[in-house]
Amino acid sequence: QVQLVESGGGLVQAGGSLRLSCAASGSIVSINSMGWYRQAPGNEHELVAIITSGGTTIYKDSVKGRFTISRDNAKNTVYLQMNSLKPEDTAVYYCKAGLVRTTTGPSGMTYWGKGALVTVSS
Repeated sequence: QVQLVESGGGLVQAGGSLRLSCAASGSIVSINSMGWYRQAPGNEHELVAIITSGGTTIYKDSVKGRFTISRDNAKNTVYLQMNSLKPEDTAVYYCKAGLVRTTTGPSGMTYWGKGALVTVSS
């Protein structure tokens, strides 16, 4: 089975930086897209950023210029560098791996991590 494990969350003051990491493990052949989503209390689950295996990126408008997504295909790991953090960035951040091909089990599945809490104080 494929597992995603996030790390790097925590508490930071407004204007500070954090770097999230998400490592996928299991019998993985390839991962088409990897991304970060977030959910704040009382808010809907929303896309923050995604990156394809070819390096194409998409960002939520409110994080453009502040957040950078990157990935290491050899390590099946995706990163989210978050700079100039704002209190409204406070949320649980979830990692997603889409269209995953594996040596065992069904291909084309989507997997989610359990989430990493990011708290930005004002």
